[in-house]
Amino acid sequence: MTARILDGAAIARQIREEVRAEALAFVNAGGGKPGLGALLVGDDPASHIYVASKTKACEELGLHHVTERLPVSATTEDVLAVVTRFNEDPAIHGILVQLPLPKQVDAVRVLDAVSPGKDVDGFHPENVGLLSQGRTRFAPCTPAGVMEMLRREGIDPKGRCAVVVGRSDIVGKPMALLLLHAHATVTIAHSRTADLGAVTRTADILVAAAGKPGLLRAEHVRDGAVVVDVGIHRIQTQEEATDLLSPARLAKFDPAKGAVVGDVHWPSVSEVAWALTPVPGGVGPLTIAMLMSNTLRAAKLFARS
Repeated sequence: MTARILDGAAIARQIREEVRAEALAFVNAGGGKPGLGALLVGDDPASHIYVASKTKACEELGLHHVTERLPVSATTEDVLAVVTRFNEDPAIHGILVQLPLPKQVDAVRVLDAVSPGKDVDGFHPENVGLLSQGRTRFAPCTPAGVMEMLRREGIDPKGRCAVVVGRSDIVGKPMALLLLHAHATVTIAHSRTADLGAVTRTADILVAAAGKPGLLRAEHVRDGAVVVDVGIHRIQTQEEATDLLSPARLAKFDPAKGAVVGDVHWPSVSEVAWALTPVPGGVGPLTIAMLMSNTLRAAKLFARS
C-alpha cells in the first residue's frame, strides 16, 4: 500500500483565496483592511524567512501589514513597547510575535501582553482558556490548519482514536484539544512516554509534533492510519538523506543545499499509512493560511465590538 498524499499546499491555496474574497468584501462593506502587526527580534534566518512569507501573504490577499524589527540585544521592555503600540493601533487587528525570542527576553510576559482580541496566534492565556472550553476565539494556526485539512479531505475525527506525539503549547496541547472537541478519543504521547510504539499504533489519526527528524517509523504506525507530520527539520549530510528521504528525493539530494524533512520517516511510513502529509508542502503552508484567516476574523470581531 502506498499512502494517499494529503496536499496541504493545495488546501492552503483554497483557504487563501477564500480569505482574499472575504477581506475584499469586508473592505467594500466599510470595514477597512484587516491588519497584521509582526514583531521580529534578532537575526535568526528561519524567523526572517517565516515573517517575510507571512507579510508576502498579506500583500497577496489584500491585508494591511506592519513589521517591526528589533536587534538581538533588545530587552523585554523594548519588545513590550512594540506590543503596546500594536495593541493601541486601530489599524492592527492581529499581532504576531515571531518565536523564538532571544534568551534575555521574557517570552511569557511578552505573549501575555498581547491584547487577547489581537492574539491571532492563540497563545494568550485567555484564548487558551476559551479553546479548552470549546469556545474558541483563535486557535493556534498550525493545529487549526491540520483540522481544516482533515475537514476538507473528508476525514472526520469523530469516534476515532487520535494520538498526538508532542506536548508543546504551540502545537501538541492545542492539537489534542481541537481533536477532542471534534469527538476523537485523544492520547498525548511525548519524550517520557514508555513504549511509544505501543501508544502510537492505537491511532487512527496520528499527529507527529515531537521535534525530532524521522522519529516515527513504520513500526509506530498501524496499517491504514492517517498520519499528519508537523515537524520540519533541515538535513545536510548524505547519511541523513539516505535514511530519511524517499528514493525520488534522494536521487536529487545535494548536500550543499540540504533538504527539509519532518518527524515522520517517509520511506517506511508511506508504505503502511492510508494517508500522509508530505514535508515540505503539507502542514507548513496551512499555518500561514490560517494566520491570514485568524487576522480576518480578528478584524471582523473588532468591527462588531
